[in-house]
Amino acid sequence: MYAELVGNPEVSVRPERIARIADDTNTALFVAEMRGCICCTALVSLCNDVMFDSQPFAVVENVVVTSACRNAGVGRSLFEQIEAFCLAADCSKIMLLSSAERVDAHRFFERVGFVGATKRGFVKYRRHFSAAANRA
Repeated sequence: MYAELVGNPEVSVRPERIARIADDTNTALFVAEMRGCICCTALVSLCNDVMFDSQPFAVVENVVVTSACRNAGVGRSLFEQIEAFCLAADCSKIMLLSSAERVDAHRFFERVGFVGATKRGFVKYRRHFSAAANRA
């Protein structure tokens, strides 16, 4: 399923990693199924923040709705569950990044309440980390 999100052959989803995530109270892996098949997933991480007392903020990553299940309401339902999780954790906000070319996904994120025009996201991948940082 993650192959639909990224075309990286090195993507590897391991059961032991999923088990560790399941034990982590600050991380949740949301999964939805339709007709007995997993069709939608998102990873949510709660991040401590110094600005708003003890309120964390949430980062949503690796959102995938399989192409066969798009426009069936599963993505909206998944994000309702994510929002409930974040409300229960008293999050100040939910953030997500999306590849610039995924325009259909951006429209979906806006339909479920995200605003793409108020902030700008930046990413630096490991292959671009400085040599000095790699020695630390």
